[in-house]
Amino acid sequence: MSGIVGILQFAVDGLAQQQQDIAQNLANSETPGYTGVQANFESSLAQALDSGTGGTAQLTQSATPGLPATNGNNVNLSDQLVEAEQTTLQYQAMVDMLNAQFRLVQGAAGGSFQ
Repeated sequence: MSGIVGILQFAVDGLAQQQQDIAQNLANSETPGYTGVQANFESSLAQALDSGTGGTAQLTQSATPGLPATNGNNVNLSDQLVEAEQTTLQYQAMVDMLNAQFRLVQGAAGGSFQ
């Protein structure tokens, strides 16, 4: 992973996958026997950044923790809705930071910083 743009792009990709997983969980919240899924990338990204040698971050998926209901489904609707909102806010923040980086490059190349 090279530079701030690569880091931000990885975060955006991870958050996009997280949004897809949440949407899938919400769509299947009443499906008997369904096990929710979640994207995992934050700890891998943190380790890659802490390594100081440009480590590689990984995006993985795992089952959502939680006990299943009587129908075998472990999706907690309220938890998923809260995660959806948090993920949306994080995604918007990462995209804003990416746009700021691109404006800096544009300005450095003789264009406008706006």
